[in-house]
Parts: sequence; structure tokens; C-alpha cells
Amino acid sequence: MLRAETVLVSPISFFEIGQKVRLGKWPEMAPFVADLPAVLERQGGGVAWLDQRICLRVAIMNWTHRDSFGRLLAVTAEHYNVAIISADTVFDEVVTRVW
Repeated sequence: MLRAETVLVSPISFFEIGQKVRLGKWPEMAPFVADLPAVLERQGGGVAWLDQRICLRVAIMNWTHRDSFGRLLAVTAEHYNVAIISADTVFDEVVTRVW
């Protein structure tokens, strides 16, 4: 079993979860979505803040993946030197992925 010393969540993940709930694509999450930041805090996780360096790197990186949010997640993982947790194999091209 893998264990992490620290769990960081990108603000983009909160945005994407909220979008899926709002659009009806993840109705099971609706009762919990507003409490997600507090859950992260209670469980000892942190937020992987975005800054101008990350945003600029996302814009200029040489990667054919066109999903802006996916690019933000990949560069954030790269910036913090952490693995990304995702089932999406597209991340394997640029960062270490777990799952």
C-alpha cells in the first residue's frame, strides 16, 4: 500500500467536482460538495496553490493535451514534485501518475 506524507489538492479539482455536480454529472456528490474544503482540512490535506509560474508553464509547455484543466493539474504536480492521482493515462506523458 502506498502512503503519502502530505496530500495536496489543486483548486482546479474543487472546480471540476463542483462543475460536475452543477451539471448533474455527479449527483451523488451533491450533498457533500460544499463541505469538501473542510474535509480536506480535517484529514490533514493541503491546497496546492496556483501561481503565475504554474499558469505560464501551462500556457507554454510542449504537450499536445488540449484540456486546460488537465494541463493545470499536470503542471501543478510537476511544480510541487508530487505524483498525480488519476485514472487518465494521458498524464503519464508528463508526470508520475498513481492509480
